[in-house]
Amino acid sequence: MAQAQMLTQMAEKQGFIAALDQSGGSTPGALKQYGIPETAYQGDVEMYRLMHEMRVRIMTAPAFTGDKVIGAILFERTMDGDAEGMPVPSYLWEKRGVVPFLKMDKGLAEEKDGVCLMKPIPDLDPLLARAVKLNVFGTKMRSTISSASPTGIAAVVAQQFELAAQIGNHGLIPIVEPEVSIKSTTKAEAEALLRDALSKALDALPADRKVMLKLTIPSVPDFYLPLMKHDRVVRVVALSGGYSRDEASKLLADNHGMIASFSRALAEGLQHGMSDTQFDDTLARSVDEIYQASTRKN
Repeated sequence: MAQAQMLTQMAEKQGFIAALDQSGGSTPGALKQYGIPETAYQGDVEMYRLMHEMRVRIMTAPAFTGDKVIGAILFERTMDGDAEGMPVPSYLWEKRGVVPFLKMDKGLAEEKDGVCLMKPIPDLDPLLARAVKLNVFGTKMRSTISSASPTGIAAVVAQQFELAAQIGNHGLIPIVEPEVSIKSTTKAEAEALLRDALSKALDALPADRKVMLKLTIPSVPDFYLPLMKHDRVVRVVALSGGYSRDEASKLLADNHGMIASFSRALAEGLQHGMSDTQFDDTLARSVDEIYQASTRKN
């Protein structure tokens, strides 16, 4: 029952997805942005504890509800953690009305042929089974594209959809994320190749399978509209990709039907030393700005 309600929310409700899934190498940078330097903690255990506290502070803030934040992508440790005495996925859905997702990739391999494929993901099936037991709705996995390489982009899409099939076998909805770098000198050309490759992969999906797509905001506004209309696609969401929140929001507002799934841009301006009132007010402004860009288009 909850899964059906979550699917309806992800397909139809106005709002955006919060990406609370920094992991491994990106965690120190996220903590530094939050005002906690690397000298303030020792080792991974303390680092991840501080990161979890930051995420819980965000998730429990008054503005972080399904009224505007319709979904949240979680790091594995966050999925396994608690918020206000409840498992995080249950807390998000039952108390906040926010659909929980799991970031399930293990990072990127070395760049080859203009792309970075995902590293191998050992014990993926047990991880997915655990996510199902925790009432997680779907997953997210990220690859990167730095140049308009037809063979490289084909390899990225093939790997993404091979894993999407495995994820779908567990009844989860995968978010396919082939990120085109905003620094790429062939960004528009890469996006054209990517759109074609994604369209073919979507056409090949079984009739009972659906995916979501998480894509870089395109160089040409509304470039991904054909993908949004595909009957295998639940939603197309945008990553901030290194843009500031203001810049990402302005670009997103030019893309009809595309909603945000921001990470660093969502947390921009939040500081560890803020009072609860300051923190909540800053987050509320961020949520409002991203919500407006996701729902009110130019």
